Amino acid sequence: MTSVRFRLLILALAPMVLLMPLLLFLGMTRWTADYDEVLIANVESDLRIAEQYLSRLMVQTEEELQAVAGSVEFARTPRPGFEAFFEEKRAQLELDFLYYLPRGEATGTWPVIESAAQGQGRTEIDIFSGAALSAISPDLASRARLPLIETEAAVPTDREVEDRGMIIHSATPVRLPGRDGVLVGGILLNRNLGFIDTINALVYQDAVAGGSRQGTATLFLEDVRVSTNVRLFEDVRALGTRVSAAVRGQVLGEGQTWLDRAFVVNDWYISGYLPLRDSFGDYVGMLYVGVLEQPFTTAKRNAFLAILAAFVAVLLLSAPVFLRLAKGIFAPLERMIRTMVQVQRGNMSARNGQVGASGEIEEVAGHLDDLLDQIQERDQRLRSWNEQLNERVDKRTAELQRANEKLEETFRQLVMSEKLASIGEITAGVAHEINNPVAVIQGNMDVIRESLGDSSETIRTELGLVDRQIARIQTIVGKLLQFARPGEFADLDQTVPVSPVITDCLVLVNHVISHGDIRVETHLHAEVAVRIDPGELQQVLINLIMNAVQAMEERGVLTLTSAGAERDGVAGVRITVSDTGPGIAPEDVDDVFAPFYTTKQAEGTGLGLSISQTLIQRAGGLITAHNQPDGGARFEVWLPAATIKPTPLQQAV
Repeated sequence: MTSVRFRLLILALAPMVLLMPLLLFLGMTRWTADYDEVLIANVESDLRIAEQYLSRLMVQTEEELQAVAGSVEFARTPRPGFEAFFEEKRAQLELDFLYYLPRGEATGTWPVIESAAQGQGRTEIDIFSGAALSAISPDLASRARLPLIETEAAVPTDREVEDRGMIIHSATPVRLPGRDGVLVGGILLNRNLGFIDTINALVYQDAVAGGSRQGTATLFLEDVRVSTNVRLFEDVRALGTRVSAAVRGQVLGEGQTWLDRAFVVNDWYISGYLPLRDSFGDYVGMLYVGVLEQPFTTAKRNAFLAILAAFVAVLLLSAPVFLRLAKGIFAPLERMIRTMVQVQRGNMSARNGQVGASGEIEEVAGHLDDLLDQIQERDQRLRSWNEQLNERVDKRTAELQRANEKLEETFRQLVMSEKLASIGEITAGVAHEINNPVAVIQGNMDVIRESLGDSSETIRTELGLVDRQIARIQTIVGKLLQFARPGEFADLDQTVPVSPVITDCLVLVNHVISHGDIRVETHLHAEVAVRIDPGELQQVLINLIMNAVQAMEERGVLTLTSAGAERDGVAGVRITVSDTGPGIAPEDVDDVFAPFYTTKQAEGTGLGLSISQTLIQRAGGLITAHNQPDGGARFEVWLPAATIKPTPLQQAV
């Protein structure tokens, strides 16, 4: 929430805070624009000076050639002495080449030579190929050759070397007796550092004298720097680097002069680029001058910061003066705000008291204290009621928790009772429907033996087979009764070997396994007994076997193993039931032992694994479920070893 102090300050300083920055921005924008225009005008002037020097050099070269062409010394020099004469004059005039062409050999070549052959001297900038330079002088071709350096923002190229030469190409007619032809001379501008340094000294005299303008000059052959004082490093000139694509397009492509800022090799410069034509009228190069932008940018920034600092200083001096005058209003209001903050943090006894002001502010402070008194009284009442309510809620919660625990225990007992009741009914039916026919069959077998007498010896094998099958039926029915009513057949404190129980379980579920293509593998190596009711262990194992058979959908391998295993330093037996079915969904592995969890919709109650877990835990063991790496599920039952060896009667069971 914005304070009153802040609002009054804004109202008082709004003209200075809003209008002065706007005026400052407009003034600085206008000043910056004018400053930039002055810089561009200076660069344009510098470019004209460089252009004039280049023009003066071209005129001077032409005048010197005219002087040689009309000299008495040239007229008197015999033809066999031309080479020595021209070499001497070339050195005196600081030319890179100088030669004479008779009139008959001065046609069909360069425009400057054709013009001189027609009687009109001419000097232009021409581009000589590497072969043309080699024909004049191999040393000239070597000086002109420059390796190209990859340059940011330049037009992409496959060329690696610039072997052409930019030449100040001059020709003047010779009209001496016996000397009718053309005198041709030229200066190579590639690597001509004296030429480019002279331009730099003429244009940036204050930089030479220690001034602030740090300028550079460059001569381009097309977009390649062939003569420059721009530095790649401290003592390495940027020969072979190239101009940006934007500058090349405007200057060489459109023939327009560039006057703007540009990135030159490794820094920004206020730059001027002048297009250069050759004797054919084509744009073949550029003359560049530029000054480093950074000093001017720093000057503009410093000027702006100085004005901004003055503005901020005025603003900072004005605010305290205004606040001091308004302190009589701010202090009481701030005291009331502090009081409200303390109340908000829980200090209900905080009050304003005497605020040291008069009028409406003092009345507001008094009313606020009255309201705080009423709030404090109501808060105390609410706290008392809240404590009573918490006590009642805690009491009701404890009662509900006890009732819920009883309900859960009752539900578990009900589930087990219902299951045992159902199994008891099934077992009674099995005993009635199977034992009676078996007894009839057994009786008739005795009648057959008595009736046949000694003749029964011929079918003794078949009769023995029937007797054994009748005994097998009685054994199965007996084990089913033992599974359904374990309390009637075993003691809860008895010990039992594991492997025989597993074998009995396979007998009980053989009718289910034999219906499909399921192969059973057993690896029963457990030698110690465990303390558990055999019927309960049978119930757990049969449930796991039936689940495995149903998961494999009547095709696969069922593997049962038993072996000694320790857990947390306690000796015991591990029983494993694994299948080759689809396994358990990863998100369901932790839920398979939850009550009512089932994947057989409308076929199961979801209590089998939950009851199995209860039975194993009651015996002090642990049952876990896993997915096998090669597919299928694996259930492991671990039971602690019995401390008392089983009796022979228990082993027989």
